Amino acid sequence: MNTIINNIEIIKAKTTKINDVDFDNLKFGHVFSDHMLECKFKDGKWETPKVVPYQALSLDPSAKIFHYGQSVFEGMKAYKDENENVWLFRPLDNFKRLNISSKRLAIPELPENYFMDGLKTLLQVDNEWIPQKGGSSLYIRPFVFASGNGFHASPADEYTFIIATAPSGAYFSGKVKVLIEEKYSRSANGGVGYAKAGGNYAGQFYPTQLAIDKGYQQVIWTDDNTHEYIEEAGAMNIFVRINDTLVTGPTSDRILDGITRKSIIELAEAEGIPVEVRKLTVHEVVSAAKDGSLKEMFGAGTAAVISPIAGFGYKGTDYDLPELENTYASSLKKRITDIQTNKAEDPFGWRYKVE
Repeated sequence: MNTIINNIEIIKAKTTKINDVDFDNLKFGHVFSDHMLECKFKDGKWETPKVVPYQALSLDPSAKIFHYGQSVFEGMKAYKDENENVWLFRPLDNFKRLNISSKRLAIPELPENYFMDGLKTLLQVDNEWIPQKGGSSLYIRPFVFASGNGFHASPADEYTFIIATAPSGAYFSGKVKVLIEEKYSRSANGGVGYAKAGGNYAGQFYPTQLAIDKGYQQVIWTDDNTHEYIEEAGAMNIFVRINDTLVTGPTSDRILDGITRKSIIELAEAEGIPVEVRKLTVHEVVSAAKDGSLKEMFGAGTAAVISPIAGFGYKGTDYDLPELENTYASSLKKRITDIQTNKAEDPFGWRYKVE
């Protein structure tokens, strides 16, 4: 029997898959929960969202997502504390960024209550899917795509918004070696680099595979014009520690306004760590590696939170970073995850209780 919560209809799955899941050995994003949120844009307006069983989608071959790539997404996590309270981390920032991305790709913006009420309802329905094991969480993927049909090169007349979830373990384990990119670009001025558009990531795969073939795990992206400035690390924002100062590039048309990035900056400043948000040249990083002032590099994003970088390659030379006992990466990651999982006070108001 269908029910209504938060004015959202719930159509329950007939059976559950949860008993077949090994929650002690979760890969990232491989197992999916019983339900998903679905909402359609038709006749010029968003219809009321529904929670439905997780299922395959049926799309016409002429659906514009296949031809013109109108698709944006977000990445979030839900956490369950020892008292089984459920928490989100800065969810309104994800909602706002989804609409910023949508606007850039001519996708209709979502109402806030559809996003927030829909998400809360979905988490209430699939509460048992939220892991409690340390390092695990329920990964949340909100996304919007053009489901309207037609071969004409123009925005679609219909769109679909979905939130799907996946109980997941750690995204990365250990440190990674990265290659500073000298030829390919992730994004360009005036483009869609600041949006979480699916095509941004598709364009990264080939250069990243070239780096993997050379023995690296990821690419450090440089600017599209001169390739002289450090911009992002793989699908994450990047931070560089020179002596005791933490440096990261400013957001722009080319750089995603990462929620973890913003949190690291605020947290570091609150803890008295010198932070500089400025352009950072490859030359400065290489010089710091040579003279020993380069102490740390790490990526920052929702999936991994913080991913330490062990070394980097540039123009045929590899540079190893020092093995430090106490790192900014480890201390900042612990502070953020403790806030996310309700193990520490949250003086910033980032944590959001799902009730």
